[in-house]
Amino acid sequence: MSCFAGKVLPEVFRMTDEKSKLVYSTGKPVSRKERPGENSVKPAVNPAHQKAPARRNVIVRLDRKQRGGKSVTVIEGLQIPDKDAEALLRQLKTGLGTGGTLRDGSLEIQGDHRDALIVALTKMGYSPKRSGG
Repeated sequence: MSCFAGKVLPEVFRMTDEKSKLVYSTGKPVSRKERPGENSVKPAVNPAHQKAPARRNVIVRLDRKQRGGKSVTVIEGLQIPDKDAEALLRQLKTGLGTGGTLRDGSLEIQGDHRDALIVALTKMGYSPKRSGG
């Protein structure tokens, strides 16, 4: 326990590592060497989709048409039920910290997240292809 102005402070208020970014937390400090943004999208293991997902043609592309100049990353070719597609979309949106929607059987995620989505889909067992520039 440390002292501050004559008061005894609990462990959460003490800085144990000089290179820590911790301001206040009840958890462990995050060192500057770690990158919390890496691996932000974690693949889900769904036994229903483990049956040869790599054979499916999954396309990840960027679209700006009829959106007022805003970019949207579109994932096409996922041949999964709407319920599973909504769960996958929710997981991807949470991992990327952005919005999105399910439209006409394709997933639309706001912003240009093609690289992160290709990595995440590859870890899930798909073989995504990048379309466009």
